[in-house]
Amino acid sequence: MKHFNSEEISQYERDGFIIVRGLFSELEINLLGQNARTDNTMDKSSSSMDDGEGNAVRLALWNHPGDGIYGMIARCRKLVDRVEQILDDEAYHYHSKMVLKDAKVGGAWAWHQDYGYWYQNGVLFPNLCSVMIAVDRATKENGCMQVLKGSHKLGRINHVLSGDQAGADLERVEEAKKRLELIHAEMDPGDALFFHSNTLHASAANNSEYSRWAMICCFNAASNDPYMESHHPRYTKLDKVDDEQILLVGQDQAKNSRTSFADLKVDDKSASSLSEEQN
Repeated sequence: MKHFNSEEISQYERDGFIIVRGLFSELEINLLGQNARTDNTMDKSSSSMDDGEGNAVRLALWNHPGDGIYGMIARCRKLVDRVEQILDDEAYHYHSKMVLKDAKVGGAWAWHQDYGYWYQNGVLFPNLCSVMIAVDRATKENGCMQVLKGSHKLGRINHVLSGDQAGADLERVEEAKKRLELIHAEMDPGDALFFHSNTLHASAANNSEYSRWAMICCFNAASNDPYMESHHPRYTKLDKVDDEQILLVGQDQAKNSRTSFADLKVDDKSASSLSEEQN
């Protein structure tokens, strides 16, 4: 089944997130991981973002899904159909990224809301959805994502710059943690976490012996087309593909080398604009 049932939609609306176990098969996720780890262009294009504690989080980002395995993951029906149910609208690809959280060196992500960034890009409504796909096993030990259950109902919280990252106002986060349940989103490879753009989330540094790579696909509602240009695209028609294309394309090395990665240090003004506002 490629759709959420009514109970699952209610759960998402109540909690601000839902985990779909085994959305991607072992073969699909292994192909994704193999391609990503041997992708020299991704490696060279990746940026290190300081977490404010002197540790680096490495990630690679791209705006358009493309025709390689990354694009097949982001465009496949079993993912996009569910996102469109959540958004109650046509979805378009806002951006995707690979979080390259390596063993012993992967830094932390401060508590934040994705809309805390995207608000700066002229996105009027928080009707966006992100999907984190576990490439490696995600555990407490290797710094899995943490979410505050129901925190999307807080609305957008002010964000301030911490290192290279935008973090939510810590006073509000600490008060929210007293009232809302903190969930460690432990996942096996192929599991997918769908979460609201106002859901507070964070992750600890990876001090374990095991890497925790994850791909995050972000989608905006077509009716929520940003009113100004930014480094992420305005509405662009998303062509969905059948799920079988993941394996077919994933085995075609030529197609998997065409992704156009963004230069985060140059292009991404979402966080730096917060610094300007504070001055």
